[in-house]
Amino acid sequence: MAGQGLSTDEVQGIREALAAGRKPRVVFTEAAGQMAGQLGQVVELTDPAASEEFVVVRFGRDELPFSPADVAIAPKGAGRRPAAEAKPEPEQPPAAPEPAFVLDTPRVPAPRREEPTAGQPAAGQPAAGQPAAEPKPAKRAVKAAKPKTPPGLTVTLAYAEGEWTVAAQQGTKALARPYVVKPAEALRMVALVDVPGVQEAVEQILAAERAEAEQQAEKLRAELAEIEARLAELREAR
Repeated sequence: MAGQGLSTDEVQGIREALAAGRKPRVVFTEAAGQMAGQLGQVVELTDPAASEEFVVVRFGRDELPFSPADVAIAPKGAGRRPAAEAKPEPEQPPAAPEPAFVLDTPRVPAPRREEPTAGQPAAGQPAAGQPAAEPKPAKRAVKAAKPKTPPGLTVTLAYAEGEWTVAAQQGTKALARPYVVKPAEALRMVALVDVPGVQEAVEQILAAERAEAEQQAEKLRAELAEIEARLAELREAR
């Protein structure tokens, strides 16, 4: 019977097997419903953060996503098809009877078919007043495949060493490596988020950079004034 689902170590083992080019076999657990006890092959592991059903299993001609609780590692020696699908052996046809001697065998008249009279039910029909046989409940449908959702998209605005950078990543794939943006552009991006705490932090960083730039400008203006005065003295000494 199927196990209790895949553990974290078993999921990691399947990921390593797929990287090596193998497709591990699994058996469906009771959580998979009608498919419990049947076998399949893991062909892919998608992003667990995007969907809890990230174990893609090939079952017949279909490839459907399942959660780790729906499947377990198949026991060694398990066949590719469940025992329920084994074809029964064909029955041997009965031996043909030997021809009888017709002259010595009396003819048996065919049974007379009785027609139902008024008030009597026909053969195989329930009598009046008797409840009809209840229909058998329909079997549970096989679990429908859910559409595969794309991996999540992450856009990151960061500040470090006096520079603002923006990066974008979808799942494990980097769409845009960090690139430098102007402080005004960073402030506009944060304003779109409309989070007061984040916006105040950005404004404090910009205020500190503005104050430092003003101090450097004052220092450069003072140095420039000294150089201008020195140049004026040298011109008067001609």
